Amino acid sequence: MKPQDIISAKASLWIFGYGSLVWKPDFKYKRSRVGFVNGYKRRFWHGDNFHRGNDELPGRVVTLIEDDDECTWGVAFEVVGSQVEEALKYLNVREAVCGGYITRMVDFFPEGESGSPVKALLYVATSDNPLYLGPASPEEIGAQIAVCKGKTGHNLEYLVRLAEFMRSSCPAVEDHHLYSVEAAALRVVACLLVVQ
Repeated sequence: MKPQDIISAKASLWIFGYGSLVWKPDFKYKRSRVGFVNGYKRRFWHGDNFHRGNDELPGRVVTLIEDDDECTWGVAFEVVGSQVEEALKYLNVREAVCGGYITRMVDFFPEGESGSPVKALLYVATSDNPLYLGPASPEEIGAQIAVCKGKTGHNLEYLVRLAEFMRSSCPAVEDHHLYSVEAAALRVVACLLVVQ
């Protein structure tokens, strides 16, 4: 489904964030809920040569990889009325800068609420674009993140803020990939500080 189709069809829309959107949505919304989507796992497999890296040293940001046995926690934002078009315009520019994203409508399950899930839009980076970096060990990913910086800031900030969100908002959820990449990146930073 294309974002312009969503605009014409919706007076209200939920948008699911699983990366920097969890702490920095940068669009107006009516309300937000912490929760999860099924069938996806979060991985630092997408390159970023603008926000958190550059052409010589691309940073790594998260995307979602389909996996029936997994779920991904994040935040869904409800946008209503004119907020729908404004949010989608903003996100299309924000995600287009990194390139290679597609949109999908998925079931979002708000934490602590029983009943039916709500449909939410999410952006997923695909493997068929030049910035897709693919799998690597936590040590390799952490080392790359530790030294990259882009126009929005250090790649390490992105990683640490995402880990902080998970610990504070989803304390019972163990995101092994995220935490192992964070530990690896912090070890690299500690070594760099000792060298200096």
